[in-house]
Amino acid sequence: MSLGTKVRLARLFSHPSGNLFGGAVDHFVGYGDVRKGGLADLPGALARVMVGKPDYVSIQPGTARHLWPQYAGKASLVIQAGCFTPDDRISELIATPEDAVRAGADALAVAIPVRGATEGKYIRWLTDSVNAAARYGMPVVAHIYPRDFTDGAKIVFTPDEIAYAARIGYESGVDVIKIGYTGDFESFQETVRTCPVPVVIAGGPKTDTLLGALQQTADAIRAGARGAVVGRNLWGHGDPQKAAIAFRGVIHDGLSAQDALAKAGV
Repeated sequence: MSLGTKVRLARLFSHPSGNLFGGAVDHFVGYGDVRKGGLADLPGALARVMVGKPDYVSIQPGTARHLWPQYAGKASLVIQAGCFTPDDRISELIATPEDAVRAGADALAVAIPVRGATEGKYIRWLTDSVNAAARYGMPVVAHIYPRDFTDGAKIVFTPDEIAYAARIGYESGVDVIKIGYTGDFESFQETVRTCPVPVVIAGGPKTDTLLGALQQTADAIRAGARGAVVGRNLWGHGDPQKAAIAFRGVIHDGLSAQDALAKAGV
């Protein structure tokens, strides 16, 4: 690992807890009607996430170009390169490590789906990105989503598939792996224990309650995860600032979900 990669990774995990609290505003082609929901106002969604003081934010390269200058220095910037829909209707790699360097980013994120007939192409996305990023000392954060095609194409979080996703990540040479939490503590603990690079969890689908999202995060941290990158449960929450305080309490302070809610005044 080059000095540049080490320095940038240290920025991502700069909190004294050694864990990472990330915000994701990198949902692009998959969020449906852009006039509805928490991303209807994209500048507003990013502003709501930044009020929560995340350690890093992952956004698309165009979003960074237009919106990030006012937030520079307030969190690490991660450029999202992956652009896909689970059914492969859209499947493009839209940013390179060089793009991330030009944006002043601390990492390149590459979101990919796995399983299915096109899996090999997505693994190539990762390996090509890792090889290219090495020339710039740019860490690669893999966001890996297993698919099931039994009834259409959907993302799944079963223990076997999440373990497979983690294996794809580290055998492709990435520096950080973001995967969904399985809901099964022992299987997730084993997946994290046998993974030689840091694992963080995806915020996942918006849960029925903030308590549910916090409980998943607390369980994952207890199982060995090094943090969480949260999207819908931040910008989709009625009070993103309080939600962020609660997530930071779980991730950085080791609080239980209930205690984190109390700290946030929710």
